[in-house]
Amino acid sequence: MRPQLTETEIADFRRRLCDVAERLFVEHGVEGVTMRQIAERLECSAMTPYRYFRNKNDIFVAVRAAALDRFSERLEAARRTFGSPARRGRAVGDAYLQFAIEEPDAYRLIFDLSQPEDANYPELAAANARSRKTMTDYMEDLVAAGVMDGDPKTLGLIYWAGTHGLVNLFMAGKIGEGELRVLHRQMTQTLARGAQRMPDQKPRRTRAF
Repeated sequence: MRPQLTETEIADFRRRLCDVAERLFVEHGVEGVTMRQIAERLECSAMTPYRYFRNKNDIFVAVRAAALDRFSERLEAARRTFGSPARRGRAVGDAYLQFAIEEPDAYRLIFDLSQPEDANYPELAAANARSRKTMTDYMEDLVAAGVMDGDPKTLGLIYWAGTHGLVNLFMAGKIGEGELRVLHRQMTQTLARGAQRMPDQKPRRTRAF
């Protein structure tokens, strides 16, 4: 009779399975990965992954939600940095870059791969909403403090788009890590000058996309 696994053993195997699946999804895309390939990488029987997940989509959801939550945790911690809203905003930007540098597979999984419909996977929907919020919340701090002028969500999306573009150049080998950081700082400073509230200027709302 098969021995009963402990909760720790189950959690450890699920974590190992998700680590393996993350690399395979990034290497081959979701459609190019099979449950059998995952089992082969884990050096277990072809049926073992089915004891932990119903199918490949469930694995992808678990892997992507975990990556999104790790990403969000980095940005949320940066927003809690002691100091002015501007300093916290810089910390959030630096945390975004650091995540991409340290966890490139997870970054690609988050932003480069398509996903199942959120409505069918509440865990993924929640992780997606959390990550989007972390990339605009710090901008609300800047607007509330009078440092920036405009709609916080729109401004946050503009900064996100610029940062993501630089990260893509870095991951494609077009720029190095040092250049990535320098260009990111210059880009954010340039965007900030364009969105700064001028003296005696009434707050305005930026039209959302």
